[in-house]
Amino acid sequence: MEEIEKIRQRKLRELMERLEGSKKESQTVIDHPIKVSAENFDDVIRKHRNVVVDFWAEWCMPCRMISPIIEELAKEYAGRVVFAKLNTDENPSVAGRYGITGIPTLIFFRNGRPVSNVVGALPKAELKRWIERNLS
Repeated sequence: MEEIEKIRQRKLRELMERLEGSKKESQTVIDHPIKVSAENFDDVIRKHRNVVVDFWAEWCMPCRMISPIIEELAKEYAGRVVFAKLNTDENPSVAGRYGITGIPTLIFFRNGRPVSNVVGALPKAELKRWIERNLS
């Protein structure tokens, strides 16, 4: 009986440590764009209150042009907005679900729902105005 109690206490301790670890993960500030795919897309947009997803492709020159801007914005809005990048060639089902016909397309998600989008390589100042409008 004493052995069972020791096992129970050890299991309880392990569970508490795991719960503490997941709390810390959810409080982690993300200051860089994260790569998303069909496998983790829904989890990412649901897990974070505000997410900007950059729908892009390797061959797309405008996509490459705004990539450094997305990197900068991820740092500037760390803690307020999570930035994610989804390669449309590798994940056509997700791109199709959101009617992506031109890239780059940025979609702002709030609480897992798309609330606004922009298409094309916009200057950083315009993207910041768009983000601020969606945050208010």
